[in-house]
Amino acid sequence: MARLLAWSPEAIEDLEAIAAYIERDSAWYARAVVSKIVETAETIPQFSELGRVVPEIGDYSIRERFVHSYRIIYRLQDDRILIAAIVHGSRLLQPLLLRDQRPRS
Repeated sequence: MARLLAWSPEAIEDLEAIAAYIERDSAWYARAVVSKIVETAETIPQFSELGRVVPEIGDYSIRERFVHSYRIIYRLQDDRILIAAIVHGSRLLQPLLLRDQRPRS
């Protein structure tokens, strides 16, 4: 049975920031990239183990899929798959790992 797909607030912010950045040069390309990221993310529940284990983390439950130069980082949980972050391949993951541990208000 496929798990439900959920997006973290941080991943949604990442996607919005990517769109805004690309849109400075091309609104059409921004829509195309964001659409492809969302489309790929929506296939993850059917093929959740297709993504590779994130090398910087080494945890079997944290995986990634690639779209263009972006990494869709997701966490396999018992009842759902959580899209945790969308990051450019050139960015370091360490600061993103720390944001997951910030206290929530």
